[in-house]
Amino acid sequence: MATVPATRQALADAYKVLANPSGIAYLSLHTDDPKETGASEATGGGYQRQEVTWNSGTGGLLTAEAVTFQLAAGTYSYAGIWDSEIGGKYLDGAALTPPVTLGGGGPVEVTPGFTET
Repeated sequence: MATVPATRQALADAYKVLANPSGIAYLSLHTDDPKETGASEATGGGYQRQEVTWNSGTGGLLTAEAVTFQLAAGTYSYAGIWDSEIGGKYLDGAALTPPVTLGGGGPVEVTPGFTET
């Protein structure tokens, strides 16, 4: 049975405020599956979590503006969502498709999105 688009959007909007009632969260990148703890978070190369503000769409969609990470050489295969720029609570994660591989350090732009299905 399919979920009604308005219901999907209500669920997506609930996800939007998990980190903060204003819809602000912090995006992270990971070198391996962060599992339920936020493990394998990137380090080095000037890396820091990036603030994102979720914007509601329709039919279960959330979008945010692109953010740029400064990263050390390596392969980054997952992104995560946190409630804080440093420390804090890990909320969720997803695989990057495709993973990003850098032979040398540098910037990587990520445009976060969420779809409630």
